Amino acid sequence: MEYRVGLGYDVHRFVKGRKLFLGGVQVPYPQGLEGHSDADVVLHAVCDAILGALGKGDIGEHFPNTDQRYKDISSLKLLEMVQGYVKTAGFAVQNIDAVVIAQEPAIKDYKMRMQEQIGRVLDLPAQRVNIKATTNEGLGFIGRTEGIAAQASVLLIKK
Repeated sequence: MEYRVGLGYDVHRFVKGRKLFLGGVQVPYPQGLEGHSDADVVLHAVCDAILGALGKGDIGEHFPNTDQRYKDISSLKLLEMVQGYVKTAGFAVQNIDAVVIAQEPAIKDYKMRMQEQIGRVLDLPAQRVNIKATTNEGLGFIGRTEGIAAQASVLLIKK
């Protein structure tokens, strides 16, 4: 059997006037994240992890911020497109492990919905999608609540 492992990372700064999306779920917060798409750092990290495992570069290569087709697009749509690459290559996602690094907001009440959203798009039971959260202990731009970062790892298996 052939296995592939990928690692993804993303970061976006907070801005006023946008909704906050994390893991495909709208999270109530006074600010959203700045970006060309909906700036969902969790899904962007997951997309990058999958693209890395496939040896297909990164999210910016596939969905550039200079392409108006992706302006304000839901990152769930981007993940659907990345899932198409997985299927075309003859792989299946086995599990996702992601961590949200944010001083605010607390996401414990939204983690299960994030797992369900990601699992739905990747044809994966929600139990195989793990979402963790941590703060930056008040340090750096994250600690000053200027933005959010996320990391994700993925295991792919050849079907």
